[in-house]
Amino acid sequence: MRKVRIIGVPLDLGQERRGVDMGPSALRVAGLNDRIRELGFQVEDAGNLHVPIREMRAAGDHRAKYLAEIATVSQHHAAWVRRTLRQGFFPLVLGGDHSIAAGTVAGVSSYYRRKKKSIGLIWVDAHADMNTPETSPSGNIHGMPLACCLGYGPKELTHIAGYAPSVPPQNAVLVGVRDVDAREKGIVKESGLTVYTMRDIDERGLRTVMEEAIAIADRDTAGFAVTLDMDFVDPAEAPGVGTPVRGGATYREAHLVMEMIADSKRMLSLEMVEVNPVIDVANKTAALAVELALSALGKKIL
Repeated sequence: MRKVRIIGVPLDLGQERRGVDMGPSALRVAGLNDRIRELGFQVEDAGNLHVPIREMRAAGDHRAKYLAEIATVSQHHAAWVRRTLRQGFFPLVLGGDHSIAAGTVAGVSSYYRRKKKSIGLIWVDAHADMNTPETSPSGNIHGMPLACCLGYGPKELTHIAGYAPSVPPQNAVLVGVRDVDAREKGIVKESGLTVYTMRDIDERGLRTVMEEAIAIADRDTAGFAVTLDMDFVDPAEAPGVGTPVRGGATYREAHLVMEMIADSKRMLSLEMVEVNPVIDVANKTAALAVELALSALGKKIL
Protein backbone atom coordinates (compact mmCIF):
# COMPACT_ATOMS: atom_id res chain seq x y z
CA MET A 1 0.00 0.00 0.00
CA ARG A 2 1.23 3.49 -0.85
CA LYS A 3 1.98 5.58 2.22
CA VAL A 4 1.52 9.34 2.74
CA ARG A 5 2.82 11.27 5.73
CA ILE A 6 1.23 14.67 6.38
CA ILE A 7 3.56 17.27 7.87
CA GLY A 8 2.10 20.57 9.07
CA VAL A 9 4.38 23.61 9.16
CA PRO A 10 2.25 26.45 10.59
CA LEU A 11 4.82 29.15 9.88
CA ASP A 12 3.59 32.72 9.48
CA LEU A 13 6.84 34.61 10.04
CA GLY A 14 7.61 34.94 6.32
CA GLN A 15 4.87 37.50 5.61
CA GLU A 16 2.78 40.21 7.24
CA ARG A 17 -0.81 38.99 6.97
CA ARG A 18 -1.82 36.98 10.00
CA GLY A 19 -3.78 33.71 9.88
CA VAL A 20 -1.74 31.56 7.52
CA ASP A 21 -0.44 29.61 10.54
CA MET A 22 -3.92 28.06 10.67
CA GLY A 23 -3.60 26.71 7.13
CA PRO A 24 -2.69 23.14 8.14
CA SER A 25 -5.71 22.96 10.44
CA ALA A 26 -7.99 24.33 7.71
CA LEU A 27 -6.94 21.55 5.31
CA ARG A 28 -7.45 18.91 7.99
CA VAL A 29 -10.88 20.35 8.81
CA ALA A 30 -11.70 20.08 5.09
CA GLY A 31 -11.25 16.31 5.36
CA LEU A 32 -7.77 15.89 3.87
CA ASN A 33 -6.74 12.78 5.81
CA ASP A 34 -9.90 10.73 5.26
CA ARG A 35 -10.18 11.68 1.61
CA ILE A 36 -6.61 10.54 0.92
CA ARG A 37 -7.41 7.24 2.65
CA GLU A 38 -10.39 6.85 0.32
CA LEU A 39 -7.91 6.85 -2.57
CA GLY A 40 -6.31 3.74 -1.10
CA PHE A 41 -3.36 5.31 0.69
CA GLN A 42 -2.11 4.58 4.18
CA VAL A 43 -2.07 7.99 5.88
CA GLU A 44 0.05 8.99 8.84
CA ASP A 45 -0.36 12.50 10.21
CA ALA A 46 2.86 13.67 11.86
CA GLY A 47 1.11 16.72 13.30
CA ASN A 48 2.65 20.18 13.18
CA LEU A 49 6.26 21.23 13.60
CA HIS A 50 6.91 23.64 16.44
CA VAL A 51 7.06 27.20 15.12
CA PRO A 52 7.87 30.32 17.18
CA ILE A 53 5.04 32.77 17.76
CA ARG A 54 5.57 36.19 16.21
CA GLU A 55 4.72 38.08 19.39
CA MET A 56 7.58 36.32 21.23
CA ARG A 57 10.31 37.32 18.75
CA ALA A 58 11.85 40.45 17.24
CA ALA A 59 11.83 40.72 13.46
CA GLY A 60 15.57 41.41 13.24
CA ASP A 61 17.07 42.70 9.99
CA HIS A 62 14.35 44.51 8.05
CA ARG A 63 15.72 43.09 4.77
CA ALA A 64 15.04 39.48 5.89
CA LYS A 65 12.59 39.49 8.77
CA TYR A 66 12.69 36.58 11.25
CA LEU A 67 15.53 34.96 9.30
CA ALA A 68 17.00 33.10 12.29
CA GLU A 69 13.62 31.67 13.30
CA ILE A 70 12.69 30.65 9.75
CA ALA A 71 16.10 29.03 9.23
CA THR A 72 15.74 26.98 12.43
CA VAL A 73 12.27 25.78 11.43
CA SER A 74 13.58 24.97 7.94
CA GLN A 75 16.40 22.82 9.36
CA HIS A 76 13.95 20.80 11.48
CA HIS A 77 11.50 20.57 8.61
CA ALA A 78 14.13 19.36 6.13
CA ALA A 79 15.14 16.65 8.59
CA TRP A 80 11.49 15.55 8.88
CA VAL A 81 11.14 15.36 5.10
CA ARG A 82 14.35 13.32 4.79
CA ARG A 83 13.17 10.93 7.50
CA THR A 84 9.77 10.63 5.84
CA LEU A 85 11.32 9.60 2.52
CA ARG A 86 13.77 7.24 4.22
CA GLN A 87 10.86 5.49 5.94
CA GLY A 88 9.06 4.96 2.64
CA PHE A 89 6.38 7.65 3.00
CA PHE A 90 5.42 10.29 0.46
CA PRO A 91 5.75 13.75 2.10
CA LEU A 92 2.63 15.93 1.90
CA VAL A 93 3.52 19.28 3.48
CA LEU A 94 0.90 21.78 4.65
CA GLY A 95 1.79 25.45 5.13
CA GLY A 96 2.06 28.02 6.48
CA ASP A 97 3.55 30.67 4.26
CA HIS A 98 5.75 29.83 1.29
CA SER A 99 9.03 30.33 3.13
CA ILE A 100 8.65 26.71 4.30
CA ALA A 101 9.46 25.54 0.75
CA ALA A 102 13.18 26.13 1.29
CA GLY A 103 13.09 23.41 3.96
CA THR A 104 10.84 21.05 2.01
CA VAL A 105 12.98 21.18 -1.12
CA ALA A 106 16.24 20.92 0.83
CA GLY A 107 14.92 17.81 2.57
CA VAL A 108 13.91 16.09 -0.67
CA SER A 109 17.10 17.16 -2.42
CA SER A 110 19.41 15.92 0.35
CA TYR A 111 17.67 12.52 0.51
CA TYR A 112 18.25 11.92 -3.20
CA ARG A 113 21.73 13.48 -3.12
CA ARG A 114 22.78 10.60 -0.86
CA LYS A 115 21.65 8.34 -3.69
CA LYS A 116 23.80 10.42 -6.08
CA LYS A 117 20.74 11.85 -7.81
CA SER A 118 19.46 15.38 -8.29
CA ILE A 119 15.82 16.46 -8.24
CA GLY A 120 13.64 18.78 -10.30
CA LEU A 121 11.15 21.34 -9.02
CA ILE A 122 7.77 22.53 -10.27
CA TRP A 123 6.80 25.77 -8.49
CA VAL A 124 3.17 26.78 -9.13
CA ASP A 125 2.61 30.36 -8.01
CA ALA A 126 1.28 33.80 -8.93
CA HIS A 127 4.59 35.25 -7.70
CA ALA A 128 8.18 34.48 -8.63
CA ASP A 129 9.43 34.21 -5.01
CA MET A 130 12.89 35.06 -6.38
CA ASN A 131 13.75 38.05 -4.22
CA THR A 132 16.80 38.25 -1.98
CA PRO A 133 17.30 40.48 1.06
CA GLU A 134 19.01 42.98 -1.28
CA THR A 135 16.09 43.18 -3.76
CA SER A 136 13.01 42.59 -1.61
CA PRO A 137 10.78 45.65 -1.20
CA SER A 138 9.30 44.21 2.01
CA GLY A 139 11.92 41.96 3.63
CA ASN A 140 9.32 39.20 3.82
CA ILE A 141 11.00 35.83 3.31
CA HIS A 142 7.94 34.23 1.70
CA GLY A 143 8.99 36.21 -1.38
CA MET A 144 12.45 34.56 -1.40
CA PRO A 145 12.21 30.74 -1.14
CA LEU A 146 12.53 29.84 -4.83
CA ALA A 147 15.66 31.99 -5.01
CA CYS A 148 16.98 30.14 -1.94
CA CYS A 149 16.31 26.75 -3.58
CA LEU A 150 18.41 27.92 -6.55
CA GLY A 151 21.27 29.21 -4.37
CA TYR A 152 20.44 32.94 -4.15
CA GLY A 153 19.93 34.62 -0.80
CA PRO A 154 21.04 34.19 2.81
CA LYS A 155 23.27 31.17 3.46
CA GLU A 156 21.01 30.15 6.35
CA LEU A 157 18.35 29.27 3.75
CA THR A 158 20.43 28.41 0.67
CA HIS A 159 22.56 25.85 2.56
CA ILE A 160 19.93 24.20 4.77
CA ALA A 161 21.31 20.77 3.80
CA GLY A 162 24.92 21.96 3.74
CA TYR A 163 25.17 22.69 0.02
CA ALA A 164 23.59 24.82 -2.70
CA PRO A 165 21.65 24.88 -4.88
CA SER A 166 19.04 22.36 -3.72
CA VAL A 167 17.81 22.10 -7.32
CA PRO A 168 19.79 22.65 -10.54
CA PRO A 169 18.24 25.68 -12.25
CA GLN A 170 17.94 23.78 -15.52
CA ASN A 171 15.46 21.45 -13.75
CA ALA A 172 13.42 24.15 -12.00
CA VAL A 173 10.17 25.46 -13.49
CA LEU A 174 7.90 28.30 -12.37
CA VAL A 175 4.31 28.02 -13.61
CA GLY A 176 1.54 30.64 -13.53
CA VAL A 177 3.48 33.72 -12.48
CA ARG A 178 1.76 37.09 -13.03
CA ASP A 179 3.24 39.40 -10.37
CA VAL A 180 7.01 39.95 -10.30
CA ASP A 181 8.81 42.71 -8.36
CA ALA A 182 10.92 45.09 -10.45
CA ARG A 183 14.33 44.16 -9.00
CA GLU A 184 13.38 40.48 -8.78
CA LYS A 185 13.19 40.18 -12.58
CA GLY A 186 16.97 40.34 -12.92
CA ILE A 187 17.48 37.31 -10.68
CA VAL A 188 14.77 35.37 -12.53
CA LYS A 189 16.54 36.00 -15.85
CA GLU A 190 20.03 35.35 -14.48
CA SER A 191 19.16 32.11 -12.70
CA GLY A 192 18.44 29.86 -15.68
CA LEU A 193 15.04 28.97 -14.26
CA THR A 194 12.32 28.18 -16.82
CA VAL A 195 9.28 30.45 -16.40
CA TYR A 196 5.77 30.08 -17.80
CA THR A 197 3.72 33.20 -17.14
CA MET A 198 -0.06 33.39 -17.29
CA ARG A 199 0.38 34.92 -20.72
CA ASP A 200 2.22 31.77 -21.83
CA ILE A 201 -0.69 29.72 -20.51
CA ASP A 202 -3.20 31.98 -22.30
CA GLU A 203 -1.36 31.84 -25.62
CA ARG A 204 -0.07 28.28 -25.69
CA GLY A 205 -2.54 26.42 -23.49
CA LEU A 206 -1.99 24.82 -20.11
CA ARG A 207 -1.56 21.30 -21.47
CA THR A 208 1.43 22.31 -23.60
CA VAL A 209 2.95 24.32 -20.74
CA MET A 210 2.64 21.43 -18.29
CA GLU A 211 4.00 18.86 -20.75
CA GLU A 212 7.09 21.02 -21.15
CA ALA A 213 7.36 21.81 -17.43
CA ILE A 214 7.24 18.14 -16.46
CA ALA A 215 9.81 17.23 -19.11
CA ILE A 216 12.20 19.94 -17.86
CA ALA A 217 11.82 19.03 -14.17
CA ASP A 218 12.20 15.32 -14.93
CA ARG A 219 15.22 15.52 -17.25
CA ASP A 220 18.06 13.41 -15.76
CA THR A 221 16.61 13.65 -12.24
CA ALA A 222 15.11 11.26 -9.70
CA GLY A 223 11.78 13.08 -10.22
CA PHE A 224 10.55 16.42 -8.97
CA ALA A 225 9.19 18.19 -5.91
CA VAL A 226 5.95 20.15 -6.36
CA THR A 227 4.94 23.23 -4.41
CA LEU A 228 1.56 24.90 -4.92
CA ASP A 229 0.87 28.40 -3.65
CA MET A 230 -2.90 28.67 -3.62
CA ASP A 231 -2.67 32.19 -5.02
CA PHE A 232 -1.93 30.52 -8.38
CA VAL A 233 -5.71 30.07 -8.54
CA ASP A 234 -7.84 33.11 -9.30
CA PRO A 235 -9.13 34.86 -6.13
CA ALA A 236 -12.70 34.14 -7.24
CA GLU A 237 -12.01 30.45 -6.54
CA ALA A 238 -9.38 30.85 -3.80
CA PRO A 239 -10.12 34.00 -1.78
CA GLY A 240 -8.33 32.85 1.37
CA VAL A 241 -4.72 33.66 0.41
CA GLY A 242 -2.37 36.31 1.73
CA THR A 243 -1.41 37.97 -1.55
CA PRO A 244 -4.23 37.48 -4.09
CA VAL A 245 -3.67 38.55 -7.70
CA ARG A 246 -6.45 38.77 -10.27
CA GLY A 247 -6.17 36.78 -13.49
CA GLY A 248 -5.20 33.44 -12.04
CA ALA A 249 -5.95 29.87 -13.00
CA THR A 250 -9.53 28.66 -13.17
CA TYR A 251 -10.81 25.79 -11.07
CA ARG A 252 -10.38 23.33 -13.94
CA GLU A 253 -6.95 24.65 -14.94
CA ALA A 254 -5.70 24.14 -11.39
CA HIS A 255 -6.95 20.56 -11.46
CA LEU A 256 -5.34 19.93 -14.84
CA VAL A 257 -1.94 20.98 -13.46
CA MET A 258 -2.27 18.46 -10.65
CA GLU A 259 -3.76 15.72 -12.84
CA MET A 260 -0.91 15.94 -15.35
CA ILE A 261 1.63 15.83 -12.52
CA ALA A 262 -0.10 12.71 -11.19
CA ASP A 263 -0.08 11.12 -14.65
CA SER A 264 3.70 11.58 -14.86
CA LYS A 265 4.21 9.39 -11.75
CA ARG A 266 7.40 11.37 -11.06
CA MET A 267 6.32 13.58 -8.14
CA LEU A 268 8.59 13.14 -5.11
CA SER A 269 6.80 15.46 -2.65
CA LEU A 270 3.83 17.82 -2.58
CA GLU A 271 3.45 21.06 -0.66
CA MET A 272 0.32 23.24 -0.31
CA VAL A 273 0.91 26.74 1.08
CA GLU A 274 -0.59 30.16 1.81
CA VAL A 275 -4.09 29.03 2.81
CA ASN A 276 -5.36 31.67 5.24
CA PRO A 277 -8.71 30.75 6.84
CA VAL A 278 -8.97 34.13 8.58
CA ILE A 279 -9.67 35.82 5.25
CA ASP A 280 -11.31 32.83 3.55
CA VAL A 281 -15.01 32.30 2.83
CA ALA A 282 -16.44 29.22 4.59
CA ASN A 283 -13.08 27.38 4.22
CA LYS A 284 -13.49 27.48 0.44
CA THR A 285 -9.77 27.81 -0.30
CA ALA A 286 -8.79 24.95 2.00
CA ALA A 287 -11.48 22.73 0.48
CA LEU A 288 -10.08 23.47 -2.99
CA ALA A 289 -6.54 22.76 -1.76
CA VAL A 290 -7.72 19.34 -0.57
CA GLU A 291 -9.30 18.62 -3.95
CA LEU A 292 -6.10 19.64 -5.73
CA ALA A 293 -4.00 17.45 -3.45
CA LEU A 294 -6.26 14.50 -4.30
CA SER A 295 -5.82 15.18 -8.03
CA ALA A 296 -2.04 15.29 -7.58
CA LEU A 297 -2.19 11.95 -5.75
CA GLY A 298 -4.04 10.33 -8.63
CA LYS A 299 -7.78 10.92 -8.18
CA LYS A 300 -9.47 10.71 -11.58
CA ILE A 301 -12.86 11.70 -12.93
CA LEU A 302 -13.32 8.19 -14.31
